[in-house]
Amino acid sequence: MQQLNSSPPKGRVIPIVPVSSAAETEVARALQICNACRYCEGFCAVFPAMTRRLEFGQADVHFLANLCHNCGACLHACQYAPPHEFGINIPKAMAEVRGQTYAEYAWPPALGQLYQRNGLTLSLALVFGLTLFLLLAVLLQGGGLGVLWGEQLQGSFYQLFPHNLLVGMFAPVFLFVVFALSMGVRRFWSDIKPVTSGVDVSPPAAAEATHDVLKLKYLDGGHGEGCHNEDDAYTLQRRRFHHLTFYGFALCFAATSVATLYHYLFGWEAPYDLPSLPKLLGAVGGVSLMLGTAGLWQLNRKRHPMHGDAKQKPMDLGFIALLFLVAASGLALWLARATPALALLLCLHLGAVMALFATLPYGKFAHGVFRTASLLRHAVEKRQPNPIGLGAD
Repeated sequence: MQQLNSSPPKGRVIPIVPVSSAAETEVARALQICNACRYCEGFCAVFPAMTRRLEFGQADVHFLANLCHNCGACLHACQYAPPHEFGINIPKAMAEVRGQTYAEYAWPPALGQLYQRNGLTLSLALVFGLTLFLLLAVLLQGGGLGVLWGEQLQGSFYQLFPHNLLVGMFAPVFLFVVFALSMGVRRFWSDIKPVTSGVDVSPPAAAEATHDVLKLKYLDGGHGEGCHNEDDAYTLQRRRFHHLTFYGFALCFAATSVATLYHYLFGWEAPYDLPSLPKLLGAVGGVSLMLGTAGLWQLNRKRHPMHGDAKQKPMDLGFIALLFLVAASGLALWLARATPALALLLCLHLGAVMALFATLPYGKFAHGVFRTASLLRHAVEKRQPNPIGLGAD
């Protein structure tokens, strides 16, 4: 079976890979019905993209599932939603496929499947194991238990872990994360590009997608009043807590980047104090990250089961818990730097950071990467002639 591409050159055909899982089949079935109804056409990017298609192969389903922001608006507006015999539930169906893509596009795939099944348990176990490993490493340096609870460190991290040792520990993990995510998004992009016009990204399309990502445009429910969570009431809380989390993480990463420049360009060694730029960025980012993740945890626990895939809760909560623990331990380390608790808090913070980075390619962080790729392809596709409908060129 073949489908005409929606962009020049004319006559080019794209083979449609049939859906292969029950979740993909359900999305394809639901979208066929939605394509006939089109009541939700103005809600988000999914529905305009849907109307450009008559058939939904695997790549189309993967693209649309990651374009969906799970706001829930279409579920509450749908006349065919349960208990109707059609049983249309786009948010749940899309969420199930998204979870499947996280595992399928993960590199290596086995780690993606492991994290998907045991996200929260694996995250906390990694933090505990890595923290314990670091504590034992400190003890083996000598000094006995007094090293773990004493004031002889005088607020200096590097007396426990020299700078070069920390670089040697975290650089390989960071490079692995970049490589694993690159491998995953490269495969995802190569799959969805042919079914989203095949045209390369233009500057206007990139600018629009960047705007939509940074603003979290499609978490407004399509009407500006917000998403649904535990019921049919609109709320902007998901959007706000996502913003706090996203920009909090970005600020913390920026703090680390600036501190790296300080160390290598100017020879200014950590720890830094206010009003230094790394400390300002880290403090604001840490507080923002704690507030955002605490809010997302509460919303996730309260969310109605029809609004998503219940099987993904451990993965979602695992990622949220790691982000919160990294922020909380980082702020606690700063505040208690001059106390005997320095060594314990440092090991906890480093263990949490390493666990977070080790799991980034396999959990909810990957959804941000795939969603960005989908928004880019949507911004490209919408600028091409529509091959379907009365307005087609």
